[in-house]
Amino acid sequence: MDDRSRFLPARRALVDDVYDAVLGLLMDQEIAPGSRVSIDGIARQLDVSPTPVREALTRLEAEGLVVKRPLKGYTATPLLDAEGLRQLFELRTLLEPPAAGLAARRTTAEFLDALDALSRRMAEGARGGRDDDRFRDYRAFADQDAEFHRLIAQHSGNPLLADAIGRLRSHLHLYRLYFAHGIAEDAAGEHDAVLRALHTGDADAAEEAMREHIALSYRRIAARVDES
Repeated sequence: MDDRSRFLPARRALVDDVYDAVLGLLMDQEIAPGSRVSIDGIARQLDVSPTPVREALTRLEAEGLVVKRPLKGYTATPLLDAEGLRQLFELRTLLEPPAAGLAARRTTAEFLDALDALSRRMAEGARGGRDDDRFRDYRAFADQDAEFHRLIAQHSGNPLLADAIGRLRSHLHLYRLYFAHGIAEDAAGEHDAVLRALHTGDADAAEEAMREHIALSYRRIAARVDES
């Protein structure tokens, strides 16, 4: 790895830049899944003190990408295996389609405008060229994908349901497991079907479109797991 690619800009809060840098190391598996995360080693690599690295790892622990164990420090969360992936998507199928159906019954202009803007940005990002499949090349799309699902869950009107969906924190795990050219285009098109149903206020169609999106996502990723 070329350490120069991890030099940090000075304009943002330092901990945010360190978080982004460590997130990139995890998502690109330069810190291997299941391996120990060295605070001092990362601090030296990024030429910062250990303090912002610890703060970044606290955030990443909340997102499920690292695990902290007493007296052992941090380790990178292992990749999902086939059974873990199946269980995750089974739970998503139970939670997210009903949330979309509920959201369709409670649409507002502000809610739909926010989803429209996200959809446009995802479509533009999906069409944009990428040099490779490193996390820096699809970070914006991953964030927009997560926000799309979060907004729908939040607008379901059921805070417990929205919280349960948020606690899955699945999107980063899935992108770490598999990202390749074409997946963004597929996901963006499936989001459009959900969005059309929300615009018409058709709860059944919104629920079905979300269920189809999750099913297709599972097939794409499960096939890649089988290949590997």
